[in-house]
Amino acid sequence: IYGPLLQTSLSSLWPVAAVEVHTSREVNAVNGTNLRLKCTFSSSSPISQRLSVTWNFQPEDQSSHEPVFYYLKEPYKMATGRFKERVTWDGNIQRYDVSIVIWNLQPSDNGTFTCQVKNPPDVDGTIGEVRLKVVQKVQFSEIHFLAVAIGSACVLMIIVVIIVVFCRHFRKKRQEKTEAADTELTEKEKLEIREEKEVTPLED
Repeated sequence: IYGPLLQTSLSSLWPVAAVEVHTSREVNAVNGTNLRLKCTFSSSSPISQRLSVTWNFQPEDQSSHEPVFYYLKEPYKMATGRFKERVTWDGNIQRYDVSIVIWNLQPSDNGTFTCQVKNPPDVDGTIGEVRLKVVQKVQFSEIHFLAVAIGSACVLMIIVVIIVVFCRHFRKKRQEKTEAADTELTEKEKLEIREEKEVTPLED
């Protein structure tokens, strides 16, 4: 009677050690490019020599899982399967990084990748999942939209500045023409007055 109760009490006082795995939820990548699938972990125990990393893949058709990559003291590449010669280790165990790189992405790579880390005595815990979508071209993201918006605003400001400069230039030219015409008219009036004085006979 007291055995299970004691075990439950001890479990509540000392929780079972577990590994927490962290990955991106969803990733989009362009067909034919290379992609780094980032996976990090945290563990309550020091890094063990028996630490293992397992990457698996499940296609979109929900068929059986396929092995992608395995690590135990050193990286092990898959000898067969769709990811043969296409996956390389890009992690650093001392930094709790167990990422990999997939080369030459193909539409058949669409699906879910799982990353599992076991660090004895921490052998239980979460399994990281990354849903990959391979596209033919880069989608128009919010960053691109923001860049286009900023670029359009800059172009608009430049156009406004050019219009203002041209308006001031034409206004100045028009003012100069008006002043020149006024000056010419004044000189003409002076000349007429002078001629009138010359024509008017002097009184005896």
